[in-house]
Amino acid sequence: MRPQTLDDYFGQTHIVGPGGIIRRMIDTGNVASFILWGPPGVGKTTLARIIAKATKSEFHTLSAVSSGVKEVREVIDQCRREAKSMFSQGRPILFIDEIHRFSKSQQDSLLGAVEDGTVTLIGATTENPSFEVIRPLLSRAQVYTLKPLEEADLQALLDRAITGDSVLAGRTVDVKETAALFRYSGGDARKLLNILDLLEQSTAAGEPIVIDDRTVTERLQNNPQAYDKGGEMHYDIISAFIKSVRGSDPDAAVYWLARMIAGGEDPEFIARRLVILAAEDIGLANPNALLLANATYDAILKIGMPEGRIPLSECTIYLATSAKSNSAYLAIDAALAEVSASGNQPVPLHLRNAPTGLMKKLGYGQNYKYAHDYPGHFVIQQFLPDKLRDVRFYNPADNPAEATIGARQKSRWNR
Repeated sequence: MRPQTLDDYFGQTHIVGPGGIIRRMIDTGNVASFILWGPPGVGKTTLARIIAKATKSEFHTLSAVSSGVKEVREVIDQCRREAKSMFSQGRPILFIDEIHRFSKSQQDSLLGAVEDGTVTLIGATTENPSFEVIRPLLSRAQVYTLKPLEEADLQALLDRAITGDSVLAGRTVDVKETAALFRYSGGDARKLLNILDLLEQSTAAGEPIVIDDRTVTERLQNNPQAYDKGGEMHYDIISAFIKSVRGSDPDAAVYWLARMIAGGEDPEFIARRLVILAAEDIGLANPNALLLANATYDAILKIGMPEGRIPLSECTIYLATSAKSNSAYLAIDAALAEVSASGNQPVPLHLRNAPTGLMKKLGYGQNYKYAHDYPGHFVIQQFLPDKLRDVRFYNPADNPAEATIGARQKSRWNR
């Protein structure tokens, strides 16, 4: 059932439809390196194979689970030989499944070949590339997001399976209802096909294969391993979880946590999100939140599941009921924007290090005031570059902890 052309491909019209970036690449024969980010079963591997076939490029695959630096270098060497071959038409494509599982050294080993055009890299990941892929590789490859298949896509896939699959085409299939089938599929084409396979195998030869809500639910409940719950609405549920914690609703937060745990979500992934939440959304309103989130992550690594659900629940409730502040998040983003806008402003002379005599003669370190030599361990002096001396990045939020910080800073700086 794997599609062989874009015309048979289901979903992802934003990148493969008319005018979509992937379709334009195929039409022009100019395929740049990119990473496909999306949930399981939405066509990442299939799309890579279609591109290779359409552009008549040699296609090589590596799995991040079973391949190391040695295998990467061997494939790249083979690609170099193919690129020089008179029979080569398109640049060799190297497809890496689960690229987020590659270590830094494994990802580093790809940089040269991607940079000099030896290979076109197509990576596939279910995890956010911003956290799992090294920056030098991200700068050399665009990231395209794939979405769960919509109901219309699942319906088209169902229709094609019934008529195009050699087994189903030889049986009578009676489609009465599809709500349960599509719900359990969760936007995952592989799940839908697996469920159809289960229905076919569990229906006696000669009897019609009935697809309705009751039959689908009963067969799946009796066969809990028939589909992979780990990817169900992955992105929507983690988004709901984060927003529930940010919105101070512990009941909703624990509910979405339970949905992730029941769906087989990686507990380390949940713990990482709690650490980010503690810094981004609680921040200086309650610095202990970050300590607890880090402790929760450490506990998950030590005890695993199912007991790990308890510290995950404790941390979730604590963060959801805590005072909130995103002042640290806003401060660093404002500072980064300033750096981007004003460039590399010089460090004031009195703040510079002066390890040599020449530097001292040039005024490095002169007139620096050592804070601990003054009452209250504080003295007014300039720490920002001259052009930015009056710029403010941190603004205390409206909560008791930062009200104290704001009052203290106002008394120190008289501003």
